[in-house]
Amino acid sequence: QQKPSIADGIAVKRPSDMTFSLIQKYVDDIVTVSEDEIAHAILLLMERSKLVVEGAGAVGMAALLQNRIPTENRKTVVLLSGGNLDASILSRIGDHALAYAGRYLVLRVVLHDRPGELAKLTAVISEAEANVIELDHHRHGIDLSLNQIEAGITVETRDADHVTQVINSLREAGYTPEPPPTPQAQASILYFRGQDT
Repeated sequence: QQKPSIADGIAVKRPSDMTFSLIQKYVDDIVTVSEDEIAHAILLLMERSKLVVEGAGAVGMAALLQNRIPTENRKTVVLLSGGNLDASILSRIGDHALAYAGRYLVLRVVLHDRPGELAKLTAVISEAEANVIELDHHRHGIDLSLNQIEAGITVETRDADHVTQVINSLREAGYTPEPPPTPQAQASILYFRGQDT
């Protein structure tokens, strides 16, 4: 079964006979890139070059950005092709690529259910110069006791180093990192527990 890909234009089970014979004749090497790396390349092309390039057309740029193509002492050209991206997938690719680049951080934090706890948490994030762009707050959950809430916070950060700074600021303020509550929990979400919870 074929896995879905944002590079669906080249996600084929096998190349045609004609394509394969051309590859054998003209191609020296083949490298692979991940979905995250493709999304990052699409975002970078949009931000820096104002180009909308579909996933299949951005794989060369992804390989170049990940240093999978030798470029030292060589002239290197990457062909960019196709702009077949609909708006809904473009938005999801953007969000995914921002998280991959360390520019979004998603936190789940268990806190005491009392006045001021959420304000303390957001103050730590603010002091780390990160911007809260989304916040949800709920009291219901199998892992929450009667006096606890869980805050889900999406934070905008500058880069991976800034993500580390935010995480360190939370630790210094007494928020303890925790493993995800279930194996199915997303790897891109960081879990913390507030002081004495």
